[in-house]
Amino acid sequence: MPGRDGLKVLAELQPTLADLPVIVVTALGGSAAAIEAMRRGAYDYLSKPFDLDEVLLTLQRALRQRALAIEVKALRARTKQNTAESQDGCDDDEPELIGRSAAMLGVFKSIGLAAATDAPVLIVGESGTGKELVAAAVHRHSSRAAGPLIRVNCGALPDGLVESELFGHEKGAFTGADRQKPGRFERAAGGTLFLDEVGELPLPAQAKILRVLQQREFERVGGTETLRTDARVISATHRDLSREVAAGRFREDLFYRLNVARIVILPLRDRPEDIGPLAEYILRRLEQRHGWRELSLSPQALQSLRERPWPGNVRQLENALARAAIAARGRAILPEHLDADDPPHAALPVAEDPAEPLPLRALLADVERRAIESALLACGGNRTRTAERLGISRRQLFDKIREYDLGA
Repeated sequence: MPGRDGLKVLAELQPTLADLPVIVVTALGGSAAAIEAMRRGAYDYLSKPFDLDEVLLTLQRALRQRALAIEVKALRARTKQNTAESQDGCDDDEPELIGRSAAMLGVFKSIGLAAATDAPVLIVGESGTGKELVAAAVHRHSSRAAGPLIRVNCGALPDGLVESELFGHEKGAFTGADRQKPGRFERAAGGTLFLDEVGELPLPAQAKILRVLQQREFERVGGTETLRTDARVISATHRDLSREVAAGRFREDLFYRLNVARIVILPLRDRPEDIGPLAEYILRRLEQRHGWRELSLSPQALQSLRERPWPGNVRQLENALARAAIAARGRAILPEHLDADDPPHAALPVAEDPAEPLPLRALLADVERRAIESALLACGGNRTRTAERLGISRRQLFDKIREYDLGA
């Protein structure tokens, strides 16, 4: 199709196709094309190279859907077409969702379907898989794209200030409240509120969020005026919320309210075919950021990447490639450059003089520091998961991070 692409053809033909299912087949593997195809009404989206059996199954499902569409056509009103105003809306500064695996293609489709509605969305996946990018994509491709996207990490909210951050407070509501402050729900008016790590919220805050979702109203802390909000809520968690409900740590009614549209992101170890495209994308961004022109990945290094488990998922892959690129001085990355990213083994330190005993306190401190470093890396920097992995409280973990100077 010289001078045009499949999305343009889809937009032009959609008014005349009525209920005819459209399957888009393309060599483009980017997430934006898949999301836009689904948002503009495509039944399915296949990327080349494809398997003929997969094509046949897709066609069979499409024909079944068409039969059902004809059957219920008389029972529904024809929806107004608005594809002429639709646009990609990608921000060059916003990291893109990358993947060619069937799992990621399913994520792209789910984003397109969720973006076409105003329903709450729950994004589930391990730390570092890109849940925030998925939330941003849903917002960017929705009718609320012109409104704000307000992000809040529920696990990082200070104890005692959760409700103030979410709902705002009035002047004098508590010590230090020297002025009125709007909360995140107010700031997200007309747009989207993204509640990252929603499973970390305390139960009192969960009850107030439930009220907002049910009645669209709330009061600031220390206030009596009832405020209304139309913010769409997208939430994300690395936890199994159904287990949290069973354990009494998460409200069942709130779980059902949040879990209307659900998007599940598989960990990187379950989709190794995405490592190559992800690595290439990360390297191109590193080139732009640092002005490198010869940055590349050797076949041996790529194979090494594919063989690693990546407990920190895409975030860990980004960190590994950034360090390797620096070690390679912006040129070809070899396996030995990647080895520099391996965490130090939590082995016991050895004194230079075997006859010289190492003080027990220093020995234990060194082992503790190495264990915390390893756990932070394995959990992709997520401190809540790290604390759980180590069997200590978050406060204890924060104190140890400061004590051993392990970063902010």
